[in-house]
Amino acid sequence: MPTTATPAPDGPSRSVAADVLRRVGVSLLTFVVSAVVLVLLWYAFLSVFRIDSFVGKRPVDVWRYLFDVPAAAKNRSALLSGLGITLSDAAIGFVSGTVLAVLVAVLFTLVRPLEFAFLPLAMLLRSVPLVAMAPLIGLVFGRGIAGAAAIGGIVVFFPVLVNVSLGLRSASQQSLDVVRVNGGSRWTALRMVAVPSALPNLFAALRISVPGAVIGAMLYEWLFSAKGLGAAIFRANAQVQYNLVWAIVVVVTGASIALYTVVGIVETVVLSAWGPSAGRR
Repeated sequence: MPTTATPAPDGPSRSVAADVLRRVGVSLLTFVVSAVVLVLLWYAFLSVFRIDSFVGKRPVDVWRYLFDVPAAAKNRSALLSGLGITLSDAAIGFVSGTVLAVLVAVLFTLVRPLEFAFLPLAMLLRSVPLVAMAPLIGLVFGRGIAGAAAIGGIVVFFPVLVNVSLGLRSASQQSLDVVRVNGGSRWTALRMVAVPSALPNLFAALRISVPGAVIGAMLYEWLFSAKGLGAAIFRANAQVQYNLVWAIVVVVTGASIALYTVVGIVETVVLSAWGPSAGRR
């Protein structure tokens, strides 16, 4: 009696799933180790420099503020509410800066003289402190979504622009020649060869930019919106509420690490599907 062969599992799908699970496991282990090291360094720093406990709160003080004191539930609710606003502002800046940087990097690749003309100017603007540009940003973009996009976008724009530009230029010349020999345009070569080659650089820039976007959002909130954790930490410091200050620092740090990890997992999925050296073969 003939037997029906069982289809073999999809190799690439299993490979992607295995890569993602491995990345998640490594990320969780890294997070735990990093948390332990940070707590130890936190205690060591306060002890070595003999910082008064009224100003320099210990991890146990933050724990009590969030979970033990009678107002702990209220404290957590206020922090989570502020965190939601800050992450929303950070997302606006992150997306705006990333999209603009990728478009400019593509334009630089297609029209190389533009890169030589404008990239040094962009780097010069990057050297100007954001706080110094804040009044101008407020006048031009206002205090709403456009202002958040401007401040957060500036923080994200430059690392993404530089890394993606380098990635687009790293495409294999042999692969580009193959596209041209077969009648492909510069746009075809960009889409089929240069963009896949730039993916590792893009994700490296995104990992760097995620914490920067959060800091940019907090700066925007401090300067313009009076909402979110950026405004809260400024008020708490002015009102000598150091338990709240340190709790905000812990929450922002944890959120930044979590977002960094999420970008790393997305990177694993994308590069597993495309191949880490896509476009360079």
